[in-house]
Amino acid sequence: MRSIDAANRAAVEDLQVSTAQRRFVEAVADSLAEAEAQAHRPWCRAFYVGQTPVGFVMLADNDPTCLWPYYLWRFLIDARYQGRGYGRSAMDLVAAHVAARPRAADLVTSVACYDDPEIGRHSPLGFYLAYGFEETGERNGLEIVIRLNLASRRWSTA
Repeated sequence: MRSIDAANRAAVEDLQVSTAQRRFVEAVADSLAEAEAQAHRPWCRAFYVGQTPVGFVMLADNDPTCLWPYYLWRFLIDARYQGRGYGRSAMDLVAAHVAARPRAADLVTSVACYDDPEIGRHSPLGFYLAYGFEETGERNGLEIVIRLNLASRRWSTA
């Protein structure tokens, strides 16, 4: 994972999910603008393979103003790099980061729900559940809340 700065911002902002996935996650440029407008700045990083950015994360990192202090706001792997295991590897890095933070028991996120199976098949929910997130039974607006219990396994940044 790398910080996002003036040298790599344009390349990171170019990351995109497929057209069908866009209803589930905001564009990186919009996410970075939103992060910059927050009083308690979210933790934003780019995932790289070698020198190539392949993904992006935006995380509420021990934010006392959030309902869930460790909340995964955005997580995406560019459409060109999906299906290669980068999502799982990137989530390992995020989980390891959060697990090492103060009072971090869970990583929480939410996923939009659609009754239309054609739309639903593009949802990231399957990825999250396969990774180990569990539904909480809560809702965040029209989204279902899921959580990853960080004590359920050891996390390594290696």
